[in-house]
Amino acid sequence: MTKVVGMAFPVPSAPKRRPNQPVSALPTVEEVSAGGIVVNLKDPTHPVAIIARINRGGRLEWCLPKGHPEGNETNQEAAVREIEEETGIMGRVLSPLGSIDYWFTVSGHRVHKTVHHFLLEATGGFLTTENDPDHEAVDVAWSGIDDLGRKLSFPNERRIADIAREYIIHQL
Repeated sequence: MTKVVGMAFPVPSAPKRRPNQPVSALPTVEEVSAGGIVVNLKDPTHPVAIIARINRGGRLEWCLPKGHPEGNETNQEAAVREIEEETGIMGRVLSPLGSIDYWFTVSGHRVHKTVHHFLLEATGGFLTTENDPDHEAVDVAWSGIDDLGRKLSFPNERRIADIAREYIIHQL
């Protein structure tokens, strides 16, 4: 774990390639995304805006909003924009939450994706997927931060939600 400068709150870094992960003959593409958790701190249940997407297998998956930085955007700027586009909720960054990475294969190449997550305080807006330019989000909902572990589809995002919950409990 690494520490955020000026804070005593630990932020995990993206893990390196697993030792048992086979080397693929397919070409590899590196991708970066940014997103995270936007929370309504005025509500005592600390609801978080999450989105639903249809995966390649046709199943509905609830996940954290995220997307690629555009132009010269920083990861933090991309996270704020992507969260607002996919959820309709504007936010102000409170803290980085860490990064996760994973591998998948698509169109004849392997993708190594790293996603940088941030904790944002909701500052305005209303839930909608209408502003998502890629139309990847098919639904959006508020979920209490204590319920995220049961709602989010991916274990790595559940770990990010746990970090956010601990930050809210101990830092705010």
